[in-house]
Amino acid sequence: MKIQIKTTEAIFPMPVLLISTFNEDGSVDVMNAAWGTMLDRDKVAINLTETHKTVENIKARKGFVIHIADAKHVAQADYFGVVSRHKEPGKFAKSGMTFTKSELVDAPVINEFPIAMECEFIEYQSDDTGIGVIGKVLRTSVEETNMKDGKVDIDSLEAIAFDPYTHGYYKVSGRVGNAFSDGLKLK
Repeated sequence: MKIQIKTTEAIFPMPVLLISTFNEDGSVDVMNAAWGTMLDRDKVAINLTETHKTVENIKARKGFVIHIADAKHVAQADYFGVVSRHKEPGKFAKSGMTFTKSELVDAPVINEFPIAMECEFIEYQSDDTGIGVIGKVLRTSVEETNMKDGKVDIDSLEAIAFDPYTHGYYKVSGRVGNAFSDGLKLK
């Protein structure tokens, strides 16, 4: 029997996304964002308010990079979410991470995260039903060690998900089925 609980602001599991941009002085800004999804095969939406330094940077630089957080870097991923660049200008340097400037957009690719999606800014939607930042994915890159037979090896990524009920992070791993196939057994 199900019992009623308090509705949270999210649906579990939520991706832990790290959004990287350059500040006006060329330094790196990274924020943790759980409210993000694909809109289309090559378009992303990230639900961010305009109060974030990252949104200001995205609008000014017209580009950003989305990274998938992993278990090896959970402390850095959380740090990027709990510390604001407004209050800690040296936030990225304190993380101990490194970056390479994207060749496609005016934004940094964080070297330590296993997946990077380089995005061109399309628009910001701010009305009551707006979803925030919308971008076009120009390139997705994955560490070679996280590839197997020409495909992303999800288990090796050790990607993490956010649990809005207990505020925990969990590894996403262990294939349990085959999409577009297992359900056909019930036909």
